[in-house]
Amino acid sequence: MSKVITPRGEDAARWYTDVVLRSELADYSPVKGCMVIRPQGYALWERIQGALDARFKETGHQNAYFPLFIPESFLHKEKAHVEGFSPELAVVTIGGGKELEEKLVVRPTSETIMYSMFAKWIRSYRDLPLLLNQWSNVVRWEMRTRLFLRTTEFLWQEGHTAHATEPEAEAETLKILDLYYDFAHNQMALPVLKGLKSEQEKFAGALRTYCIEALMQDGKALQAGTSHNLGQNFSKVFDVKFQNREGGTEHVWQTSWGVSTRLIGALVLGHGDDAGLILPPALAPTQIVVVPIWKTDEEKSTVRQTVEKLIDSLAPHVRIHADLREEVSPGFKFNEWELKGVPLRIELGPRDLAKGQVMVASRLDRRKEPVPLGELVVKLPELLAQFQRSLYDRALKFRNDNTRPAGTYSEFKEQIETLGGFFEAYWCRNSQCETKIKEETKATIRCIPLDGQDGEGACLFCGSLSRTRVILARAY
Repeated sequence: MSKVITPRGEDAARWYTDVVLRSELADYSPVKGCMVIRPQGYALWERIQGALDARFKETGHQNAYFPLFIPESFLHKEKAHVEGFSPELAVVTIGGGKELEEKLVVRPTSETIMYSMFAKWIRSYRDLPLLLNQWSNVVRWEMRTRLFLRTTEFLWQEGHTAHATEPEAEAETLKILDLYYDFAHNQMALPVLKGLKSEQEKFAGALRTYCIEALMQDGKALQAGTSHNLGQNFSKVFDVKFQNREGGTEHVWQTSWGVSTRLIGALVLGHGDDAGLILPPALAPTQIVVVPIWKTDEEKSTVRQTVEKLIDSLAPHVRIHADLREEVSPGFKFNEWELKGVPLRIELGPRDLAKGQVMVASRLDRRKEPVPLGELVVKLPELLAQFQRSLYDRALKFRNDNTRPAGTYSEFKEQIETLGGFFEAYWCRNSQCETKIKEETKATIRCIPLDGQDGEGACLFCGSLSRTRVILARAY
């Protein structure tokens, strides 16, 4: 099975596409730039969605749904917003065979359509905070697309909230940033960095944008989530006001935040190897696959009966699947489930039965160990937890090993080309320096870390004294 995947060292881009296609996460759509998410990929998205949705609701957010179509005039109300999205917009001009009186934009994000409704719903401080989230699809007309990482249409969640004060909005923005950070570390097993985006890199129309940044195994950064403090930019445009406790009228303070199916791409790039996917047990739709082995009909009957009993006893504790196909060999099944990234594999044959045990193989290091049948209910969750920790530790080691001081600008230009990874440097906050670095190295300021800002050094580009430490990398 691994022969159908281009080795990563030979062609990393082709390897990624091969893994996504061969593991049946997604396929290309007849519509250029779009993808079809297959059941394997959608099951993974459902696990991501379920884990995040529970966290949102625990923090007081409610789900809602807003229209796919947005009046074009709405986007033009916020200048920075429309300028940021105008190259990516898909616009509907004809409906029902007739030219529309006003063009409709296919949702690139929902700030404008949502806030027109916020203006209708919010009247008093008693209506605040308003904490909403939407699970939906969005369309951004991308010129260069890549499955999961950048497609014309993708799935995501977008949270939108309104608050009485700026400190409350800032607290919400950082609360969601921490939520994303915790999810990435504990569910995705990806050690992300969290920080503030530069003015050039922030969301169009935001006061401040915070992000989590992950380092992929090819040395490129991937923005895994963003949380925006929108200030009062949109509330003033859409006249979202409330009566305060003193009887006066104020504009609300707002936030928006989101993650998308890009997280699936992050799992592929962050954990996969030349044999295919490696999924963290916390998110894997199937945590354990059972592969029975037999040669004779008599062995088949005995082994299958044992497998069925195993599934019944283990299903309440782990997400487990028995591969009972007879048209393919056990070896074929081993390779196929490795490709699909299932964390643990149970092998069970007549010899194992005679010993009252099974063989458990790990997708991470391919080690096998015998486990007595009577201990599986306790042992398997322990092995899954160990797998999750080991996967995270491996990713953390990779990030630490590939995070380095930028040195001089000439050294940085050489190393970003040959080594990749995260580079730590000081930046004077001059946008011209930021632009020059991007133009000359294709690297961008991924974030201004929220910690470690107590030192000072020379700006990487111009050499002037700076107290702003940044992380730079080439990115997806």
